[in-house]
Amino acid sequence: MQKLFNTGKQLLPLLFIGAALLVQSCDTKEKKPEAEKGYTIPDTVMQSLKIDTVGISPLVNAITLTGKVGTNDDNVVPVFSLVSGNINDIKVNLGDYVQAGQQLAVVRSQEMAQYSSDLLNAETNLNIAQKNLAKTVDMYHSGLASLTDSLSAEVALQQAKAELNRVHRVLSINGGNTQGDFVVKAPISGFIVQKGATNNMTIRGDNQTSLFTISDLKNVWIQANVYESNISYIHLGQLVNVTTLAYPGRVYQGRVDKIMNVLDPTSKVEKVRVVLPNPDYSLKPEMYASITVNDQENRQALSVPSSAVIFDNSQYYVLVYHDKSDVKITPIKYISQVGNTTFIGGGVNVGDKVVASQAILIYNALNS
Repeated sequence: MQKLFNTGKQLLPLLFIGAALLVQSCDTKEKKPEAEKGYTIPDTVMQSLKIDTVGISPLVNAITLTGKVGTNDDNVVPVFSLVSGNINDIKVNLGDYVQAGQQLAVVRSQEMAQYSSDLLNAETNLNIAQKNLAKTVDMYHSGLASLTDSLSAEVALQQAKAELNRVHRVLSINGGNTQGDFVVKAPISGFIVQKGATNNMTIRGDNQTSLFTISDLKNVWIQANVYESNISYIHLGQLVNVTTLAYPGRVYQGRVDKIMNVLDPTSKVEKVRVVLPNPDYSLKPEMYASITVNDQENRQALSVPSSAVIFDNSQYYVLVYHDKSDVKITPIKYISQVGNTTFIGGGVNVGDKVVASQAILIYNALNS
C-alpha cells in the first residue's frame, strides 16, 4: 500500500507538466491565426490613399544641365560718347529702365562747340553767297559783269549750300546740340545693365569703354554646360524646362538655339545656348539655372507615377495593390524619371495596380 502511494506521488508532477503543456499547446493554436495575419491598411489611410495603374509610355530620358542666365547679345547695345569732354548731369543708374531716345547724360565738349561754330560760319557763308549771286546777276544784265562772273557766283552758292549740309550732318551725328553739349541718349528701350560713367569724368572720343550698356530683357540667353556623355541627347531646336533658385516652383519653357560644337579644353564640357522669353523680367542676368532636357527615344517602356516608387537598400520598389489586406512589396528595374513619371524595365505588368500615395508609410509598416 505504501509502495502504491509513493508511485502516485511520483506521477503527480508528471500530470501537472502534461497539463501545462496541453494548455500551452491550446494557447499556441489559438494565437497562431493572429501571428499569420498580414498587414491591413487602416481605413483612415484608405480614405486618402491613391491607387494608380502601371501603364506603357514612350520612353523619355531626362538630362539635367547647369547654366547661368545672361543677356541676349542681339539686343544689347553699348552706348559711347562720340566726342571728348567732361560728363555732367547723369540721369540714370544701374538697373533703371529707359525708353529709346531718353537722355542719359550730357558731355560738355570743345568739339561740339567747334561744330556749333562751323554751323554759324556755314550759314553766314551761304547768306553771303546768295547776296553775291544776286548782285552779280544784276551786274551781268547791266553789262557790268561777264557771264563767267555770273557762273562763278552760282558755283560759290552751290558750294556754300553743300558746306552747310555737311555741317548739319556732322552736327546731327553728334547729337545736334548747338550749345556745345553732346547729349547722350538711349538708342533702344531696355535696362541699364552696365554703367561706366560718373559725373565730372573726363572721356575721349576714342575711348573703348562704354558709358552705359542697355539690354532688352524681354528674352534672355542661358549658357548651359553639357558633359561629353550627354552630348548625343542634345539637339538643335529641342524644348527644355528651366528652373531657378529664386523661383523654385516655377518652370520656364525654353529652346536650344545654338550648340557650340567644341569642348572646353579645361572643363571638358560643350556649351549650349538656350533662348527663352522673359516678359515679366523675372529672369535676371547672372542667375544660376537648372535646365532639364527631355529626350524621347523610339521605344516604349512601363511607367508608373514617381510617387509610387520607393528606393531602399540600393533597390527600387513599388507596392502592388490587390486589396487593403493584400499589398505586396515588389522590386522593379528602374530606367529613368521625368517629372512625375518613372519609367521601369520590369518587375510589374501593364494593368497592375500600385499604391501612388503614402507609399513609404505603408512600405515601413509592411517591413515592421
